[in-house]
Amino acid sequence: MSTLRNDRGKGILERIARRVMMERGFLVDFSEAALNEVEKFAQVDWGAKSPWKDLRHLLWASIDNDDSLDLDQLTVAETLPDKTVKILVAVADVDALVKRSSAIDEHARQNTTSVYTAGKIFPMLPEKLSTDLTSLNYDEDRPVIVIEGVLSDVGEIQSSDIYRALVRNHAKLAYNSVAAWLEDKGPMPEAVGVVPGLAENLRIQDRVAQQLKGLRHEHGALDLQTLEARPIFAGDAIQDLRVEERNRAKELIEDFMIAANGVTARFLHGKKVPSLRRMVRSPKRWDRIVEIAAQHHSQLPAEPDSVALASFLAAQKAADPLRFPDLSLAVIKLLGPGEYVVEFPGETPPGHFGLAVKDYTHSTAPNRRFPDLITQRILKAALDGSPVSYSRDELVELARHCTEKENDANKVERLVAKSAAAMLLSSRIGDQFDAMCTGAADKGTWVRIFHPPIEGRLLYGYEGVDVGNRLKVQLIHTDVEKGYIDFKKIH
Repeated sequence: MSTLRNDRGKGILERIARRVMMERGFLVDFSEAALNEVEKFAQVDWGAKSPWKDLRHLLWASIDNDDSLDLDQLTVAETLPDKTVKILVAVADVDALVKRSSAIDEHARQNTTSVYTAGKIFPMLPEKLSTDLTSLNYDEDRPVIVIEGVLSDVGEIQSSDIYRALVRNHAKLAYNSVAAWLEDKGPMPEAVGVVPGLAENLRIQDRVAQQLKGLRHEHGALDLQTLEARPIFAGDAIQDLRVEERNRAKELIEDFMIAANGVTARFLHGKKVPSLRRMVRSPKRWDRIVEIAAQHHSQLPAEPDSVALASFLAAQKAADPLRFPDLSLAVIKLLGPGEYVVEFPGETPPGHFGLAVKDYTHSTAPNRRFPDLITQRILKAALDGSPVSYSRDELVELARHCTEKENDANKVERLVAKSAAAMLLSSRIGDQFDAMCTGAADKGTWVRIFHPPIEGRLLYGYEGVDVGNRLKVQLIHTDVEKGYIDFKKIH
């Protein structure tokens, strides 16, 4: 019994995560110098010395995962006399404490991102900062960068501004409970009800977010849906994998952040300073996307066209929601990964194909992404009229390094997720499952079982099996260390 508990425990997943992190060049622990810097930080009374705009009275609230402690942003809306709506996003001023070239900054610069694995979270910044001093925690005064935009009744940004301010989080909210309430599937979250006016404000935010989303989709933003499953633990033992569903609250935050990142990119462009852009290039493998559309009896133009692709995806989601996550995954792989590039004054940014926007940066998560911290420093310099502290060559190298480390982090997270899935299925060798083929190529055939939602390789009986086929499979082998899950087809 103890062996089973150990085989299914978080400890083994943390060990695997540490090994894979180190193989990919990540720092898994903070240096002594960084820890010494952390010890010198004390709680700061920002309200007593703030020279910035005091916006603590606004109905700021955070909406994040149930277990999130590193709160990067707060949101609020304000209806103006002419019935337009101003949306405000407050982003944690991490640079106020994390100074450039400090030991903490050097750790963040190497890893460039927090890495979220089933065994352990490896934060980019020490937790005393990311979950406390630089987190926008409930009922705490915090310095922020406010990104605001005034929207028309169809979701177009008519005017915008960026400035420094002091804010206070009046409600720490979670995606699932807020979404259930917004979608009339659950009660109002208790934390909403105790703040006068917050319920109405969140309704306004939700309405505006839907307008923003609608406008983006008109311009060709892609609605993609993949199956992301989080491990569910009971104590140290893995019990299940639960699919993370999209919902209205997640869309609210997503659409506000996309708008804020666009405002930031255009602000820096207007100030004629360099910016670190986030982009997905026009897909090189568009011809294969055209082939996939043809297999679904749809025709796409010969040249990349995000509006046409968005229309095809929307039709497929409505016609076959069960297989849509697998179609989405195939399209995502063919679009290629996102990357960071530097836009210098006078240059035209390449844009983001998947979001159908030309101006896009990462600026809203400086506790967990280093590009956002770089952008914050550039932004504060622009606001102060100071020179940018990063040279041209340094920014280009940072863009390359951040892209590389983000790809590495994704690989670490995927591998540990596969190990968690193998761990969950390790006691079910010989069991049979309903499955769907998700990949068929010379290098192998892959299937996804429906519950728990796990993908593995079809080692035997793969002849004639193609993407989208339904079949019955039997689990024949798992390897937790390597994240292997192997099936055979049942004839």
